[in-house]
Amino acid sequence: MSDTGKLTHAIVEFYEKLSSWEHDVVREQGLTLPQTHTLEILGIHGALPMKELAARMGVTTGTLTVQVDRLEDKQLVVRRPHEHDRRSILVALTERGQTQYEEHDRLHRRLTADLTADLTPEQKAALLHCLETMNASF
Repeated sequence: MSDTGKLTHAIVEFYEKLSSWEHDVVREQGLTLPQTHTLEILGIHGALPMKELAARMGVTTGTLTVQVDRLEDKQLVVRRPHEHDRRSILVALTERGQTQYEEHDRLHRRLTADLTADLTPEQKAALLHCLETMNASF
């Protein structure tokens, strides 16, 4: 098998394992995966306009509206008017949403620590560089 073929299989296997782990964690929190990703994006970037949040998630604003409605019902996010653009609505985490994000982020950090525990600092730096380069390609 070629190096590209081996790499393809390794990436797919890693994605499947990570995806399975993520689904299990999210299910325990009573959220869907898209709801959790919404909280993650807001937790990382802070309040965002609906249009920008939809773009970061790769969904339409219509799809995001339904998502935000459900997260508002769970008191995890709040909509508020944009200070400088009256046509725009910002979506922000509530205190409860911030707590949910932080708990989920801790799980991600623990998983990352576990997965990279046997790597040297140089290998971790190389892995980070590879992931950043690949992420920039999307």
